[in-house]
Amino acid sequence: MSLRRTLPAVALAAALFCAPVRAQEPADWVDPFIGTTNFGTTNPGALCPNGMMSVVPFNVMGSDKNLYDKDARWWSTPYEYHNKFFTGLAHGALSGVGCPEMGTLLTMPTGGELDVDYHNYGSEYGDEVATPGYYAATLAKYGIRIEATATPRSSAERYTFPGGQGHILLNLGEGLTNETGAMVRRVNDREIEGMRLLGTFCYNPQAVFPIYFVLRVSKTPAASGYWKKQRPMTGVEAEWTSDNGKYKLYTRYGRELAGDDIGYWFTYDDLAPGEQVEVRMGISFVSVENARRNLEAEQPEGSSFDALRAEARRRWNEDLGRIRVEGGTDAQRRVFYTGLYHTLIHPNLVSDVNGEYPLMETPGGVGISEEGDRYTVFSLWDTYRNVHQLLTLVYPERQTDMVRSMIGMYREWGWMPKWELYGRETFTMEGDPAIPVITDTWLKGLRDFDIETAYEAFLKSATTPGAQNPLRPDIDPYIERGYVPLGFYAKDLAGDASVSHALEYYVADHALSLLAAALGHDDDARLFRERSLGYRHYYDKEFGTLRPINMDGTFLTPFDPKAGENFTAAPGFHEGSAWNYTFYVPHDVEGLARLMGGRRKFVEKLQTVFDKGLYDPANEPDIAYAYLFSRFPGEEWRTQREVARLLGKYFTTQPDGIPGNDDTGTMSAWAVFSMMGLYPDCPGEPFYTLTSPVFDRVEIDTPRGELVIEADRATPDAGYIRRMTLGGKPLGKYRISHDELLAGGRLTFELENRK
Repeated sequence: MSLRRTLPAVALAAALFCAPVRAQEPADWVDPFIGTTNFGTTNPGALCPNGMMSVVPFNVMGSDKNLYDKDARWWSTPYEYHNKFFTGLAHGALSGVGCPEMGTLLTMPTGGELDVDYHNYGSEYGDEVATPGYYAATLAKYGIRIEATATPRSSAERYTFPGGQGHILLNLGEGLTNETGAMVRRVNDREIEGMRLLGTFCYNPQAVFPIYFVLRVSKTPAASGYWKKQRPMTGVEAEWTSDNGKYKLYTRYGRELAGDDIGYWFTYDDLAPGEQVEVRMGISFVSVENARRNLEAEQPEGSSFDALRAEARRRWNEDLGRIRVEGGTDAQRRVFYTGLYHTLIHPNLVSDVNGEYPLMETPGGVGISEEGDRYTVFSLWDTYRNVHQLLTLVYPERQTDMVRSMIGMYREWGWMPKWELYGRETFTMEGDPAIPVITDTWLKGLRDFDIETAYEAFLKSATTPGAQNPLRPDIDPYIERGYVPLGFYAKDLAGDASVSHALEYYVADHALSLLAAALGHDDDARLFRERSLGYRHYYDKEFGTLRPINMDGTFLTPFDPKAGENFTAAPGFHEGSAWNYTFYVPHDVEGLARLMGGRRKFVEKLQTVFDKGLYDPANEPDIAYAYLFSRFPGEEWRTQREVARLLGKYFTTQPDGIPGNDDTGTMSAWAVFSMMGLYPDCPGEPFYTLTSPVFDRVEIDTPRGELVIEADRATPDAGYIRRMTLGGKPLGKYRISHDELLAGGRLTFELENRK
């Protein structure tokens, strides 16, 4: 029913003309539903920036018991936009990842007779609302309104019941993780505590870890108890099976319960219509005691749901507000701020309010963070390309803590992280990505961390023989030959990604050479720079692309440079084709051009990638390709044209408005940088390539003050750069250093309609 039909005319006039008008805030431009389908794997849950806690609607299970198959359907997120069967709110979920994990501790309100089988108690839902720090929906089956918000390490949920009997369930059996096993213990009538085992991310069987929780309800229940899923019984008739199927309810048991499919329920009788019951939960990856500390520190007694929601929104406005834009369309602003929102989810906190955190790869070990916050979820193969560069530019204090976290992991484990998850290394993807992240941070002037220990770690992974080197197990042929041959991983070449591995090592070694030079290690600098040029071995003049090399030194035959498109398997390449990888030599673009026969042939071939649909916007190796045109004077207009085209085509305000897996903010960071008019096109190098900004004015808070990017357009749709100035002085180059950018303070573009 509309407002006009529910208010008398006088009251309506007062509401319209006397109510204060709230100025639009950055959080108003965020749409958390963007990226929730088309394998974007984002979710609309409630969380704080880089927070440990996230409260996420769980809808990937269905009433049909055959519907839920997270592997076959690529459910690596608790939520998919088109699914409409709600089975609870998950606590502590990942965003934009490619393998199922986390998404457990499911809380669910229900009505009517108690039923603890999710196939039965799940409900369709509607009236969804999602804004930064808040999620709400209405469960159609029960008429219950669910609302959720979060603090950095805890959650608050408010359930509004229609009246009568209601229940609140905590399901510890279901979730996205491939691990099972949990424990729950009753503390008192309104509080329970326990843990759930998580892990096996991307099917690493040893990368497991616990999550601990404390849960409190705001109203004393009429009854409560445990449930446990039973094994099928044969030849014996048990009295509980007739009413509860496979689930046994424990109504007179009050200690702890452990198992694979267990849970806890609270029942409320005679709820008044509209009566609200709240659930508060604290989590920790160290202990139950710390989960309780987190809850009590971040939700002091008397904290209201609305106050917690307002504080979460304040945090988001503060962080999102570090970049302010003017001009552009409403849709472009929504894409921009939603992208910035996604880049501020991971990495996220893992240290508790007392500073404790799980030591890296140290079973049961606990450390205390004395240098700021400790972070986790280092999806570095993704984020080393642009997310950490964005954090360095706009959120330097957070990036510094993240670098300290990575160095701490080396001290504890002996190696830098590659794809770390809550203190466990998953060894997902390839390369040595910590090197360009920390090098980039150091060379851009953030120095409040132990660079000598970091350099020690980098030398270790870059020189240790493969048998003792978990980060570069194929380093022996890489050093001896300058490349990784086919057959190192699989004799039948199935799943072999030798070229992809080597290309990542080249980028890492180039970054290491830059850091070595900056620290005065000239011999190391020369060694690693020479190593970084080994990509030349793979270049094949016949096809004009990089081509896998056999063990005997010959090129792979037969060979199709398009093999591997759309994430299909292709020998030598990981999740891509030769075309997706051939130009991934960002540290020696000019050298690659010489191999291809010169600038003209390079540009023509690169343009072919875009014209013939060989570019993959959904994967990392080629996402900077559009910026490579600008390495050659006179070709910069191609960068400006292709970046604008890619933004318009692949980044929209729809649920499929990200071109694929967001990869913990990496795809979103590409859009954020590109819309501002600059991009860090070579990981580890403190440089940006410039392009036409989407907005008329961008103001960025940086460590050295406000950076302003302005666009003066000949017409509203002018998109080609005619002239640039930096700090009021003419700028004649399209690639500038981080120091030049910040020292200039004001970057101005004059834009015209034709190149």
